[in-house]
Amino acid sequence: MSRLLLVRHGNTKGNSAERLWGHTDIELSALGIKQAEQLRDRLEAEKIDAIYTSELRRASATAEIIASRHQAQVTICPELKEINFGQVEGLTFQEISQRYPELARAWPTRDLTFQFPGGESIGDLNNRVTKFLSRLEKHAPEETILIVAHSGILRLLICHLLGIELEHWRQLRTDLASLSILETYPQGAILNLLNDVSHLS
Repeated sequence: MSRLLLVRHGNTKGNSAERLWGHTDIELSALGIKQAEQLRDRLEAEKIDAIYTSELRRASATAEIIASRHQAQVTICPELKEINFGQVEGLTFQEISQRYPELARAWPTRDLTFQFPGGESIGDLNNRVTKFLSRLEKHAPEETILIVAHSGILRLLICHLLGIELEHWRQLRTDLASLSILETYPQGAILNLLNDVSHLS
């Protein structure tokens, strides 16, 4: 059994709770740093054998803060980057609705070919998730692995591990600085915790 700790990065200077930051490399805000420290304290007692993170600073900084209480090395994984939102990077959904009404109407689609103008499709994002999964196969069953990434990546990763149809990825929620935990077995994975933010209270 491998134990997977899935963490979404903390809040950013550009208020990532409201705005779509994909490939834009923005830093953690003061609140985001505090959230990462709360995650560090929450996970201090865990035996973490490996740490993987997106190369974007909001994720890698979160990972480094958590790693400060552990011996595991932090490995940067380009495939864990958030989706490239293209022309709508940094906008709120309300702003997108005003500037790109057709895009806003198409947004709820479950079609993996849906693509952001000038950016990536959901399928592109999923291809990177699939590539990352091959890294996990190299770990021993008894290891605990921390993955610090972004909402889109984490939701697709959970779908893959649980055998859920990818079209349902939007029905999962991963808030900023949240923790989700899965245990993986040869027969499949078990979701023990989803989107827990109790450490932030």
